[in-house]
Amino acid sequence: MAEDVSATDLTGLSEAEATARLRVEGHNELPSPERRTPIRIALDVLREPMLALLLSGGLIYLLLGDLQEALLLLGFGAMSIVITIVQETRTERVLEALRDLTSPRALVMRDGVRRRIAGRDVVRGDLIILGDGDRVPADAVLLDGHDLQVDESLLTGESVPVRKQVVETDAVAEHRPGGDDQPFVYSGSLVVRGE
Repeated sequence: MAEDVSATDLTGLSEAEATARLRVEGHNELPSPERRTPIRIALDVLREPMLALLLSGGLIYLLLGDLQEALLLLGFGAMSIVITIVQETRTERVLEALRDLTSPRALVMRDGVRRRIAGRDVVRGDLIILGDGDRVPADAVLLDGHDLQVDESLLTGESVPVRKQVVETDAVAEHRPGGDDQPFVYSGSLVVRGE
């Protein structure tokens, strides 16, 4: 990142360069787990011991010739499978929607203009502008700042915000992450004071 810091002036990246980096390096997000299909959910449900017991009981009644009891048990088993598939599919959709809602927005400099973009569209080398109440959209090095304090409790568990201090870009490699007076801000942390 230090090479990008020195190469980027205060106008930020050009829109074309940001688009090219986004295409090559991908979005600024953790890989999401594969979405489960209804068939996969049904297979997972069938592995449940209580449901397997219910279905096997229905099959035993069927083999013994008691059709009414067999259909009753197998019907309840099928109904449980259908209800579970519907609920799990809805839950997957809700979690995906929540993931989209909680994605932070970022104020960046592109072509010398401040632009608000989705946090997932931040690329390596972007100049991110942070202020009170902003969620940091990506790990970054502080190039300029005034009285910046960040709540890093998600990362460290420490309940007290930490001060951030600007350092020369050549001296960034000498600093270790964590603690007060460091030039690093981390994705997901919250700016509580300063800019």
